[in-house]
Amino acid sequence: MVLTPESGPLESQIHRAIRERVLAGQLAAGDRLPSSRALARALGVARSTIVLAYDRLRAEGFLDARAGSATRVASLPAPPLHGHTAPPPSPVPGTPDIVPDALRPGLPDLASFPHAAWARCLGARARAGRLIDLGYGGRAAGAPELRAAILSHVRATRGVVATPDQVVIVPSIRVAVEAIARIALSAAADPVAWVEEPGYIPIHAILKAAGARLVPLPCDSEGMDVTHAPGPPPRLICVTPSHQYPTGADMSLRRRLAVLAHAHASGTVVLEDDYDSEFQYDTRPVAALQGIDRTGSVAYLGTFSKILAPGLRVAYAVLPPRLVAPVTDFLSGRGIAVPIHLQLALADFITDGHLRAHIRRMNTLYADRMAGALAALHRHCDTVLIPGPGTGGLQLAARFTDPTRDDRSIARRLWSQGLGVRPLSDYHLGPTQPGLLLGIASATPEAMDRAARVIRACL
Repeated sequence: MVLTPESGPLESQIHRAIRERVLAGQLAAGDRLPSSRALARALGVARSTIVLAYDRLRAEGFLDARAGSATRVASLPAPPLHGHTAPPPSPVPGTPDIVPDALRPGLPDLASFPHAAWARCLGARARAGRLIDLGYGGRAAGAPELRAAILSHVRATRGVVATPDQVVIVPSIRVAVEAIARIALSAAADPVAWVEEPGYIPIHAILKAAGARLVPLPCDSEGMDVTHAPGPPPRLICVTPSHQYPTGADMSLRRRLAVLAHAHASGTVVLEDDYDSEFQYDTRPVAALQGIDRTGSVAYLGTFSKILAPGLRVAYAVLPPRLVAPVTDFLSGRGIAVPIHLQLALADFITDGHLRAHIRRMNTLYADRMAGALAALHRHCDTVLIPGPGTGGLQLAARFTDPTRDDRSIARRLWSQGLGVRPLSDYHLGPTQPGLLLGIASATPEAMDRAARVIRACL
């Protein structure tokens, strides 16, 4: 194992190297790893660096460790190692015209937007625009500076493995989903798409418009389970593995490898929506599914809407090489693009370290607000709501203790009282588990306490 300064944080390099050896079979199940002290001495790094890397691998399911025992490689199903040669393959019900912003899921704390740093980056690019950037330019995939900056960021923070020419800039996740879905489903005799149940219904609407036949697969505390999926193999598998929406579950490594195995066997495209996974409160974020894909199956989708603000209208896709040209052609043919000055300003914002600093600051703030939301719900709604663990993300799912309650009618009553919660029924295609989805990003302890009292009164 060779560590170099230009390859990123030492902990990430060690994590990556061990993970690659496990996935390649060079480290087999049950193999004993060196103690943190011995490996630190061999590599010439601090023991704390090894401990952090081991902890991360343990959290992701690659390693087993018990008190008083050696750290060993976990027992895992082997993922496919070779590429696949087959060719590439409405509003939510009950939504009012205006949903209040208080407790609205998916909305970041806009009051904490880093105005000063963003204004400097945007102003500098506006004042010093290059002529080459002001023309048509043929940059359907996006500005090279932003593509490189995004890849550097997701490689370091999410474990993504790609080259800059696999990154495509889009105005929203929805645009990327539509492009990939239409390409993957265009020649399919049976355009099956596996989706999470519960899941993000607006994406389901896009898939249906692209001709998909949706097959919902249940999600539990380990995420989507594809083991006993019914019917023919899918052309698309849509997942939010690192922070399932809306439940907040992290997909286990066992199930991640099962998704990749299915994708490899049938030439399926996996749409990985890395939904607000930057924000984790009791552990380090689990690495992206894309990072352990060895078959070019996963299209990794990310957005700055939750990290910064939805109004920026900037998202991205890290595509398998076979999809880059078709997706770029789709965007170019429809004139879909993000303004160049926004792209270049965002590239500067990332490379100058402002994005990382903002994420660190907001993670601390959101952790406090999630803890406050849980405390308020337990204090006032303990007999009527069962909240989820609240270990990450900008929203908290809470089921009704009475499963016969109509969560849509309850949500409408709460909207009329200024709370933009969403009914959990809206996220199910089949039988529902009624409850509420609450956004916590802007919920101060005082506001959350008042909101919990209102929710209790409505229930």
